[in-house]
Amino acid sequence: MFKKLFSALLCVALLLCMAACGNTDTNSDVGGASAPQPEPEPEPIIYVNPLTGIQNIEQEEVIYRRPVAVMINNISIAQKVQTGLTQADIVYETEVEGGITRLMAVFQDITKVEQFGTVRSARYPYVDLAMGHNALYVHHGQDNTYCKPHLKDTQAFTIASNNAGARIKNGLATEHTLYGYGPKLWDWFKTKTKFDLDLDAVRNWQDFTKEGEDLTLESVATNISVPFSASYNTVFKYDEVNQKYVRYFKNTQRLDYLTSAPEYFKNVFVLITDITDYPDGYHRKVALESGEGWYCVNGSYMPILWSKGEASEALKFTDLNGQTIKVNQGNSWVCIAKKGINVTFE
Repeated sequence: MFKKLFSALLCVALLLCMAACGNTDTNSDVGGASAPQPEPEPEPIIYVNPLTGIQNIEQEEVIYRRPVAVMINNISIAQKVQTGLTQADIVYETEVEGGITRLMAVFQDITKVEQFGTVRSARYPYVDLAMGHNALYVHHGQDNTYCKPHLKDTQAFTIASNNAGARIKNGLATEHTLYGYGPKLWDWFKTKTKFDLDLDAVRNWQDFTKEGEDLTLESVATNISVPFSASYNTVFKYDEVNQKYVRYFKNTQRLDYLTSAPEYFKNVFVLITDITDYPDGYHRKVALESGEGWYCVNGSYMPILWSKGEASEALKFTDLNGQTIKVNQGNSWVCIAKKGINVTFE
């Protein structure tokens, strides 16, 4: 009798165990309905940089920020200690006094630029070029006769070692040692100034090509030489592997001081205009109304017309028939040189 009772209880226990095991699958139907599945993660939205046309900005607020334009020292002895130009969206180069040139680097997102420099003083035409981007203008010092009054027409910031900059020894004289820090600079703008930091609307700098388009133009330009003066010759050599131009000063390739990276630029513009002396016979006056020039990309070039007009207007590029040209997506170097120089393309 006991054996029969024990066998019956054992059978009941086995049945209960089998039932429990059969309900361990969390995805099994219960009452004919499946358990809810987790929602897939949404694809991140990447925004287009309005200065380059490249889709590489992760936060929407960044495309509504005012760009930052920084004056960069380009005297020949200080070119070897330049840094940050490889991260610029646009670089402008034109004459200042004494036959030398100075640079202005424009960044849509300065917070991505850990360090830039060396920073030098403001000159009148660069203020106009910065205003064409509605950019915050960063410099250290200025031409007091012609440029200083013009700085009141925009929002300009004197960077120094007591705010977002630092003097760093690099083997050169003190005037060639001022560097800035991108994240610190933008934080300073937000917390220590009353600057307007946002744009009313996002507008692309040029009519950029679409994703996947890559223009090649009618004439060969694998080597471009722009002799701004007898002593300052900027050269661009086309790198077929990277499909970009590399910057040289005469025969010397320029590398980033901190990273040793080559300075690659997708687009090169050479704009010709009147450059004359101001009445002091020293500072240079650069006409920015309109003129002729060339657009170079992918080892090729075409003649263009350019115009700017008011200080607050951006540069406009057309073909010789007045039709707006397409510009390849990518960063740009803009040379503004005087009439009569011998620009060469090979």
